[in-house]
Amino acid sequence: MPYDIYTLTPSPVFPSRITAAAGIAYGLLPVLIIASLAWEIGILIPILGGPVAAILIGLAAGQVFGQRKEWAGGKTFASKIILQASIVLLGTGMSLWQVATIGLAGLPVMIGTLVICVAAGIVVGRFLGVEHDTRVLVTYGTAICGASAIATMSAVIGAAGPAIAIAVTVIVAYNVLAAVIFPLLGHLLGLSQPAFGLWAGTAINDTSSVVAAATVFGVVAASYAVVVKLTRTLAIVPLALFQTWFQNRGLPDGEQKNTAWYRLIPPFLVLFLVAVLIQTAGLIPSAWNGTLRFLAFFGITVAMAAVGMNSSSLPSAMPAGARLRWAGILWVLVAVSSLLLQGLFGLL
Repeated sequence: MPYDIYTLTPSPVFPSRITAAAGIAYGLLPVLIIASLAWEIGILIPILGGPVAAILIGLAAGQVFGQRKEWAGGKTFASKIILQASIVLLGTGMSLWQVATIGLAGLPVMIGTLVICVAAGIVVGRFLGVEHDTRVLVTYGTAICGASAIATMSAVIGAAGPAIAIAVTVIVAYNVLAAVIFPLLGHLLGLSQPAFGLWAGTAINDTSSVVAAATVFGVVAASYAVVVKLTRTLAIVPLALFQTWFQNRGLPDGEQKNTAWYRLIPPFLVLFLVAVLIQTAGLIPSAWNGTLRFLAFFGITVAMAAVGMNSSSLPSAMPAGARLRWAGILWVLVAVSSLLLQGLFGLL
């Protein structure tokens, strides 16, 4: 069915695919303008960096222009498709040996922070009186991969709309904050690029903010952070299966919900590994490396501009009280425990 160019709702005039593409292109214009400005600022102020500058300018633009429906398609495309494509492009600059080395070295920290977060989420959330669905969604969102984990777990537990909205709002708020302050904290703490990459990959919730913060800190930090975060994302499979079993226990066979494990793996993670394998096989000409790296990092900046623009309504939507305090406790706990575990295993 044809769609309206701005809202992507049914329209009697234009073919749907052409109209949808035109709507996305129109919505991408302000995102690209912000990203280009942020890129130049990042060159002038390296410690700030293009992705963080894009988030801040995007937030300001969102406050001035609001959530305009004609930009919605472009912002969604940038914050999801362009971000995922950029992560895949980062894979073209890494070998399989690097990915395996980083993933195995950081495994104790990843597992440790995961266990701490899940345990604390259950205990502290219950103590503060946070309702069950919100408690589950924010815990897994903080422990694994932000909004993606929330979307997966909401389907598993059958969460209601308000719980999903609250969980996503809280996670996005702390993600934006983390993308801005983590690079500064990393420099103040004197972290090396590998240590910062591991810290960002374990302590920042959503993949978008992980990549933004690590990219600002440095190229090596970005490589580490991406591998750590994608490895951590795989935890969504066993945890979703566990939560499914937990929900199904005691229910009759006809009322149980079951999800195939392979459907829980994000497709872009598979494509990232394919890109790594192609690079390892030497099929990517060395002359392409500079261009691919530029496309990856500029794409991340574009995605962060969209994230900032989409976050403009957070001040009015931010839930108060126990939910926000509890999510903040989890966030700080994971960040501190990540550094402590790195020190314990000699990774700092």
